Amino acid sequence: MLSVSAAEEDRNRRLLRARDLVDRRSTDPLDVDALAAVALMARSHFIREFRATFGETPHRYLQRRRIERAMTLLRTTDTPVTDICMAVGFSSLGTFSRTFRDVVGTSPSAFRREADPATGFVPTAFRMRWTRPVGERGAKGVRPDRGP
Repeated sequence: MLSVSAAEEDRNRRLLRARDLVDRRSTDPLDVDALAAVALMARSHFIREFRATFGETPHRYLQRRRIERAMTLLRTTDTPVTDICMAVGFSSLGTFSRTFRDVVGTSPSAFRREADPATGFVPTAFRMRWTRPVGERGAKGVRPDRGP
């Protein structure tokens, strides 16, 4: 029989495997059932465990990863918003725009207008840290836009 720590380590490894799949294939059509299968868990159990471990549901994590990619494309290319929407894995411009606004706080077009081209080159690690959208909870469980 596995000890508690070995069982927990196995659970974490399986959850990381599912999260890594989202990171690698975020532009592909992924569903929670497929991710749960990768983690060798039932769908509802997988959702609960993923949220407890990573602080957001698998679906929200997938959406945030897609939005992060869209933010980079909006900032660095002149590609139309509709093309970016499809390139990052959304099938509906309306869903993309609503999700982008929910995560970033502004529309994709406004985000592109507000991007500062004078900033020049900023190392990726720094840019990702400062521009990463906040999930459902910010530091210490507080959403930055709503206060304590």
